[in-house]
Amino acid sequence: MLRGFKNFLMRGDIVVVAVGLIVALAFNTLIMSFTDNVINPIIARAQGGRTFGLGWQLGRPGNKATFLDIGSFISAVIYFVIFMAVVYFLIVVPYKRIQARRGVAAFKEAGPVKTCPACLSEDLPAAAGKCRYCGTDQPAAGTAQHQ
Repeated sequence: MLRGFKNFLMRGDIVVVAVGLIVALAFNTLIMSFTDNVINPIIARAQGGRTFGLGWQLGRPGNKATFLDIGSFISAVIYFVIFMAVVYFLIVVPYKRIQARRGVAAFKEAGPVKTCPACLSEDLPAAAGKCRYCGTDQPAAGTAQHQ
């Protein structure tokens, strides 16, 4: 039983996911600090003299519970974009290169697609003979509508 568990843990894909998660969590802290300490003050300054930040007061002045905080949302969007870029460039791109050297296609591009003339589904593989949604016969691959 322990041997099976050890074999499960030592599979290559489990190790890759674990390392990726650890790296992502480390970058999470770094990027959160950047957005909290650099981006948030810049956004708050854009509002002017108000203490709550960039946004609108919907209720009684000074009530933080009724403050529509657009600055925090903008900061969260910036955080998300930075975090996903870090994950992509520091985890996904190197992983794709390593897998390509091994002869395995990781995160490969989707093949050509066509649109079903009956139900107008736009994500059918170009070589499909029947629509996966409505079941109608599809034109031959040579006459498919490519996007």
